[in-house]
Amino acid sequence: MLRDRTDTRAMLWRVAAGQRGYFTAAQALEVGYSYQAQRYHAQRGNWLLVDRGIYRFREFADLPGEGDEQFVRWSLWSKGRAVISHATALAAHDLGTANPSRIHLTVPRGFRQKSDAVILHRADLKEGDTEARAGYRVTTPLRALAESAAADEDQDVLESAVAEALERGVVTRRRLLHAAQLLGPLAELGIERALGALS
Repeated sequence: MLRDRTDTRAMLWRVAAGQRGYFTAAQALEVGYSYQAQRYHAQRGNWLLVDRGIYRFREFADLPGEGDEQFVRWSLWSKGRAVISHATALAAHDLGTANPSRIHLTVPRGFRQKSDAVILHRADLKEGDTEARAGYRVTTPLRALAESAAADEDQDVLESAVAEALERGVVTRRRLLHAAQLLGPLAELGIERALGALS
């Protein structure tokens, strides 16, 4: 049975709505848009071509953003395998003064894609290390602090993030030290210095 074009658009819209208006060519194909139809919509300006195989409904681009729309785009780019992490996760959690120029993503060890716009970190994250947001995943505040210390993030940035996380009650000193120990001596040193600066 042939689907009505309005139904096909509505199905794609529902998918994209949970992803801040973004969707992949594969998702569009799944609901009934052939590759030829996808090219047509991109050429007509109905869909914005964001990256190879990633589109966004034009209507979403005109809405005021919440500041994390680009995280959804990178999640789709990675086929859902990348997690926002390190200093970018600190910024996503609004902890301290972190404002990295490139997006930090943690990906599985066998991940092959590359882009100059992101910094890739390879690690196998446990279930409790991440949390879901609308259209992407991000490391928890605890993990973000420890991994930022392990990556030798600027100490001032780390100290401001640790201070704010403790003040808001999202981490405890004990859990933070334990998380840092699990990531090695550099993480431990950075966290100990950040905690020491609070004394």
